[in-house]
Amino acid sequence: MKKTVFGLLFVIYFLFASISAHAASPTFTDVPTTHSSNKEIEYLVGAGILTEALTFGINNAISRIEAAEMIVKALGIETGALADVDFIDVDPMDEFYPIVQAAVSEGFMVGNGIGEFMPEAQLTRAQAASILVAAFNMQGKSESQFRDIPASYWASDAIGTFIDNEITFGYPDGTFRPNTALTKGHFSTFLARILNPEFRVRPACYSAESKKSYAINVPVTNVWRSPGKTRPIDNISIQANPDMKKWTSQLTIPDKHWLIGRTDTQALYGDAVEIIKTSGNWHYIAIKDQAKTGNIKGYEGWVPKSHVAASVINNTDCPIAIVNAKFATLYNVPKWDDKQKWLEVSYSTILPVVAEHGQFLEVLTVDGGTKFMLKRDAKVYSHYAAVPKPTAKDIVDSAKQYLGLPYVWSGISAYGFDCSGLTYSVFKNHGILIPRDSFVQATQGKAVSRSQLQPGDLLFFAHNGGKGKVYHVSLYIGDGKMIHAPNSSRSIEIISIDTPLYKKNYSGARRYLNSN
Repeated sequence: MKKTVFGLLFVIYFLFASISAHAASPTFTDVPTTHSSNKEIEYLVGAGILTEALTFGINNAISRIEAAEMIVKALGIETGALADVDFIDVDPMDEFYPIVQAAVSEGFMVGNGIGEFMPEAQLTRAQAASILVAAFNMQGKSESQFRDIPASYWASDAIGTFIDNEITFGYPDGTFRPNTALTKGHFSTFLARILNPEFRVRPACYSAESKKSYAINVPVTNVWRSPGKTRPIDNISIQANPDMKKWTSQLTIPDKHWLIGRTDTQALYGDAVEIIKTSGNWHYIAIKDQAKTGNIKGYEGWVPKSHVAASVINNTDCPIAIVNAKFATLYNVPKWDDKQKWLEVSYSTILPVVAEHGQFLEVLTVDGGTKFMLKRDAKVYSHYAAVPKPTAKDIVDSAKQYLGLPYVWSGISAYGFDCSGLTYSVFKNHGILIPRDSFVQATQGKAVSRSQLQPGDLLFFAHNGGKGKVYHVSLYIGDGKMIHAPNSSRSIEIISIDTPLYKKNYSGARRYLNSN
């Protein structure tokens, strides 16, 4: 009689405790401890489902009889007194005859239409799914669809059950490859995942694709009007691994004034860009999330080639983490360890999330690798459109955390903001993309009168007593006060909206929040 799966799992769970010592060194010479299936195979050895030998043949196709023997052992089926079977390619004297009896008796394997059991035939991926689902009475149905598995396919239900139980998820190109011969390594992985849920994995939210995309691969990069026309003090900001904290801290007021008309904005790690043209060691890019009048593709300018990386990863199905701390450290491992620091990223950086590990998030890097960041440093959402609309307090509190931060022309990071960079970044952090420049911010949103101002509204100031071109923006925080990044000689501050210069040049207000 077949033992119940629940009873079997209890027995195997008990056996699992004895495996760790056994698995200190690999059982098979062709399955090193670094192999992706090593833990599952060692688990099956410890449970008595696989027998120790010199080699395993991990990449060899598994035969039907090899698969049947592993299943019979896993289910604990007694093979002593079972009904005879009659196949033209199986003899009662064959060593594997009792395995065939057990497989047929339990109904998870049968022969073909001409009386063959085909013990040495290679097992395909579809056949393995069908056999394992039947053997372990697996339940569940996935809505996942593979482009090579039509609904009418004979094994579609079994494959759906496999997916629903997190046994496998197919290939990154969206296929299951049902007719591909299954290797012994993959079959062992499937079986171990059925027996012990600890081995199960969720599908990756990202996949490889043929089309290249491009993104910023440094914490922050300046976007210049001309390529290569930088000063010695700027070298630290244009090297392959820029230290923007050091760069901004060394800038004098004249150094900051020099940037006016030479840089226009910045881009953050992971920001999607389009490369428009190249000159020497520079790319002319468009930043897709930074709207600018006259630039349909986004804000344009020059950045060092080394600050842009190509990717073939499609991460559109991944949840996102929006950094809401001033800075967040990415670690090589899910451990708060200075020796494992990989990169520091700024406020409002957006990273795809692939998994959670206790107090850490595993996030996808631009090059397709993964790193780890503390959950406390970010907010996680299914996608950007799912970010809940902020209250006025959310917006105001976010801006206030930067009080005292020195102004940096064109800045959009926690290393330094300019006036519109502050408002742009705060709203972006809360799921609202507004234009990058103050004079464009002043044309969108909802116009509101000075007498109707509410916290969270943007205030604009223009030359010629408020009648000329807008040159400055601030955030109204209530009680007749505003927070803003004033200019290169000052830091982010809160002042009265009736401060003489700003009262004189006030040109209007806009509301980007639906309600306050």
